[in-house]
Amino acid sequence: MKNIITILCCLLLPALLSAQQEEGGVTLAGSLQSDMLLPQEDAAIGTGTYTANFLSNNYLNLQLNSKYITAGARLELLNNPLPGFEAAFAGAGLPNLYVTGKYKNVELTLGNVYDQFGSGLIFRSYEERSLGVDNSLRGGRFTIRPYKGISIKVLGGMQRSYFNYTPDNAFGLDFSQGAVWGGDLELNIDEWLPALQTNGWYLTAGASFVSKYQPEEDILRTPTQKLNLPEQVAAGDFRMRLQKGNWDILAEYAIKANDPSEDNSYIYKNGSALLLSGSYSRSGMSVLLQAKRSDNMAFRSRRMQNGTSAFINHLPAFSMTHTYALAAFYPYATQFDGEWAFQGSFGYTFKKGTAMGGRYGTALKLNVSHIRDIQRNYMDDADGNPYGTSAYNPRGGEGYTSAFFKMGNEVYYNDINVDLTKKISKEFTLGATYMYQIYNKKVIEGKGDLIRAHVAIADLKYQFSNNLSMRAELQGLFTKQDQGVWVYALYELALFRSLMLSVSDMYNAGESKLHYYMGSVAYTWSSHRLQAGFGRTRAGYNCSGGVCRYVPASKGVIISYNVNF
Repeated sequence: MKNIITILCCLLLPALLSAQQEEGGVTLAGSLQSDMLLPQEDAAIGTGTYTANFLSNNYLNLQLNSKYITAGARLELLNNPLPGFEAAFAGAGLPNLYVTGKYKNVELTLGNVYDQFGSGLIFRSYEERSLGVDNSLRGGRFTIRPYKGISIKVLGGMQRSYFNYTPDNAFGLDFSQGAVWGGDLELNIDEWLPALQTNGWYLTAGASFVSKYQPEEDILRTPTQKLNLPEQVAAGDFRMRLQKGNWDILAEYAIKANDPSEDNSYIYKNGSALLLSGSYSRSGMSVLLQAKRSDNMAFRSRRMQNGTSAFINHLPAFSMTHTYALAAFYPYATQFDGEWAFQGSFGYTFKKGTAMGGRYGTALKLNVSHIRDIQRNYMDDADGNPYGTSAYNPRGGEGYTSAFFKMGNEVYYNDINVDLTKKISKEFTLGATYMYQIYNKKVIEGKGDLIRAHVAIADLKYQFSNNLSMRAELQGLFTKQDQGVWVYALYELALFRSLMLSVSDMYNAGESKLHYYMGSVAYTWSSHRLQAGFGRTRAGYNCSGGVCRYVPASKGVIISYNVNF
């Protein structure tokens, strides 16, 4: 690691000193985040022995900025990580280091790179700490805009997987042990045709290519037969976007070469994904319609990896990300082996003075998601054994065929929800939400039954003055499956725009009869925020964008501190 830091400093300091003399200085910015738990064992909710008496996830970001040069680093300390972060998360180091130089239409980054090609169907590197996701590439990226309307990007490196940048792989720079590389071309066609812009048309086209390299491993199909694994796996993406006034239409298609891995039981089948999206918006109204078909599109830099680590690509879930506790009780995780997904949303604001709008107006939101399996025709294995027989072994074969437009019989997820927000007076705002959900627990979590749930939510806000406000929630989840009925209540009191007091309780009125209570206080001053609380947290899944992380039950004192400088 010292060698990497030395190299970056040698590259960075001369440029920074020159920029300081010519442009008037260099600025330093950064942030610190520390999430801590002082755990307590609780047999009632199933907490076992914790790894330590003090658990914490800590992140320190530093960034130097000048006109032409930006450099940054992130220190992570997770020696005893919070519950729900796999054992592989434990560790400490500098997993993010970079120097970026910009001059006119050219940009070069050396170090860790975050980026995305199109919608991310074949490449997306990003960080999401709450999910334990950080799949940046340590290597480089070069971007150039050689002519108006043309943008070219090439990048490559070793992908981060937990704390895998070690002396064994030259701190992430020994690409013979595995690498990801690719390029993206984007064309803003309207910039070449003034007639399009004159009439308000904007047309963009793009194409991407990504390939991963991983040395062959000894993975057996039978006790005496080794799989012949591809060391290079390529993927391509093509997209087109058209905008006109209030309309926005996107079409994107991705293909991936056969990629035997733990995700697909080591079958030799190509992957594909099609995404269609259309939206319309104007003052007081919005409409969004989306459809996606994916088939065998798990794409990782490590073929034996499980969990959320080492994904090269990202498939959007096409399901609404709920913020209310019980609405988010059964979140959907994208099924990379294949799915049909549809989503539609409609938003409308009833104007003031109308029957529905009243004196202050009323906002209505409707969202519908439907996700189901693709149709599959399973093939005999490499030995000729039919699918479903005791001798069947998918490894080494093509697995199945799937007609593109045919859907499977199994529903994975349904979500129909409507949200109404009405301002009763200048001080009082009322929100009401209803949701009907179908959740295939066996598919999404690997065990359980099909769950049908109704969720009802009331959200009340009252602004007493500029320095005093309150908010209360009352939620109910009603189902005959899983653990049965849940109720949830929350009360928040905000004082002087800097102090927040909160108490809540989630109660299972069905199976366990347990309370998951929480009390906390949060104080914000300038760029600092400190929060402390005590309570129980139930076991469940934390999800965002179709990526989910299992969080076990816990109890104890929770402290969180954040500062930006």
